Amino acid sequence: MRVVIDLTRCQGYGQCAYLAPEVFTMHGDEAVAYDPEPDDAQREHVLRAAAACPVQALHVDRNTMRHWTAPVRRLGDGSGGIVRDGHIVIVGGSLAGGRAAGVLRREGFTGRLTVIGEETHEPYDRPPLSKQILTRRVPAEHARLPRLREVEADWIPGNPATGLDLATKTVRLADGREVAFDRVLIATGTRARPWPNEAEAALEGVHVLRTLEDATGLREALAAGPERVLVIGGGFTGSEVASACRELGLPVTLVERGPAPLVGALGGVIGRIAGGIQRDHGVDLRCGVTVTALEDDGAGRLRRARLSDGSTVEAQVAVVALGAVRNVEWLRGSGLAAGPWGVACDAGCRAVDVNGLVTDDVFVAGDIARFPHPVFHYQFMALEHWGNAVAQAEVAAHNMVSDQAHRWPHLSLPVFWSSQFGINIKSVGVPTLADQLVVTQGSVAERRFVAVYGYKGRITAAVTFDQAIWLEFYQRLIERAAPFPPDFRHVDMRRDTGPVPAEVPERALAGEGATVVVTGHDPAERSASLLYGGEA
Repeated sequence: MRVVIDLTRCQGYGQCAYLAPEVFTMHGDEAVAYDPEPDDAQREHVLRAAAACPVQALHVDRNTMRHWTAPVRRLGDGSGGIVRDGHIVIVGGSLAGGRAAGVLRREGFTGRLTVIGEETHEPYDRPPLSKQILTRRVPAEHARLPRLREVEADWIPGNPATGLDLATKTVRLADGREVAFDRVLIATGTRARPWPNEAEAALEGVHVLRTLEDATGLREALAAGPERVLVIGGGFTGSEVASACRELGLPVTLVERGPAPLVGALGGVIGRIAGGIQRDHGVDLRCGVTVTALEDDGAGRLRRARLSDGSTVEAQVAVVALGAVRNVEWLRGSGLAAGPWGVACDAGCRAVDVNGLVTDDVFVAGDIARFPHPVFHYQFMALEHWGNAVAQAEVAAHNMVSDQAHRWPHLSLPVFWSSQFGINIKSVGVPTLADQLVVTQGSVAERRFVAVYGYKGRITAAVTFDQAIWLEFYQRLIERAAPFPPDFRHVDMRRDTGPVPAEVPERALAGEGATVVVTGHDPAERSASLLYGGEA
């Protein structure tokens, strides 16, 4: 029995926890935790919970690799603009790649389909890795998504792609094989950014968290009862790890180089609120400092960390949560605009080459895709969110088998969530594209509120703390370019607060690490190329 809650839709009503308490639990007012693979003895209770869900976010025995929306009716001749044959290769066997495989079959593609994956596992869901798996609520193997083999495809696990040749339309694999394609989807995602000192990163007790193996290793380390855990980085992953440690009763120190946790994603105002919540739950929060060294005990085990302010932290476990690195190395020399920023593509998920031209047979989806979003002034953005991986994979798969007249743009607004310290944090839009914010509902003191972000007089994002019921409302306002600050009557409206600076950090340039060089004189001969690192 497989259960999936679409947490981008869930509004925390808690009907599932009431009807199937052995499977679903509420942590705080809205944060839901659940076992994705409960015992079949719970089936009747789970089915009742799914039927009672007010927003139909709970799915039972449904392949999450398949399209959850109804097929689109096409006009025209009998083919409906569908390309039904040929060979499609998907490079990346995780959420985006698996979802695309299911949608391709749902859209009517009957040709050969190959999925190439780096990991040996069946696809699994990553959000539980930093939540219920670390706290030992569910076994690690329960994070698996419904099997990809339920979709008719050739599955090549544990054999990562090492190169892409657009001229011969082939993907090179680590074992030396070459796989020819008619169309290819790049969905190789990201990996955890490692600790920069390799010797220190190799110490026993130093962990990252991205894969199932990472989560299993960290879970065992936490179960051993360390005297203190050090979390390096106060983004969402680091904050969720700190939350899991406190839930397990473990002392934890979180070191964040910025002025508060979550500043990079939500700005300084909300970051300070998040920092207060962490301290309220016993986290030793150190902001405005960095870890300069990890020291061992003489036997290869972590003993302490030295900080930039001269202090030290004695810890037996350290979790490096410094963000992600996009898996683009295998695309060097391919001719695609691929670099530290990801792989550039248009709004229809078609890859862009180094000259800025859109390709016809190469598509991109998921964490690795960098695409222009019309709602946000056509700015190119790369989103490491579960919801974006799903939505973009559906658009990419649809467009791979559709002619130009029937293709879709990827216009879904970014939506993400995080459950930490018993609070359900959700966001819609792009909070970092803002100059002001205002609290429109609820109470900051009670840690239950809605903050709306604005940029140059229009709403660009909304963040909720245990107020998820409002998220869809503000999503519609963002889509309609509603004015900021919002001025209308509604339930629980705040009249005692006005807009304040959002304190969003300056956006870093995405081109660091790669340089574009243009050569040639005649327009027909001019071309661009990418230089990486120390290349000249």
